Amino acid sequence: TEEALLALFSEYGTVRSIKLVKDLFSGHCKGFGFLEMEGHEARAAIAGLDGKAFEGNFLKVKFEEERGRGQRGRRR
Repeated sequence: TEEALLALFSEYGTVRSIKLVKDLFSGHCKGFGFLEMEGHEARAAIAGLDGKAFEGNFLKVKFEEERGRGQRGRRR
């Protein structure tokens, strides 16, 4: 849940925003999301949490990859 992730990441600094991506029809989380923190705090969270077990899954924590101009996600 967003609350559980907020508590986990807050150990590394202030979480500005958190958004879990949910399936449009079922409303269930797709297993990933986006979280915003200050740069130095984000680096600490990545170092501390990437690969760690959380609620039965392993976290993959990284900086958001910037997309080049013209690269767009598919829409359904």
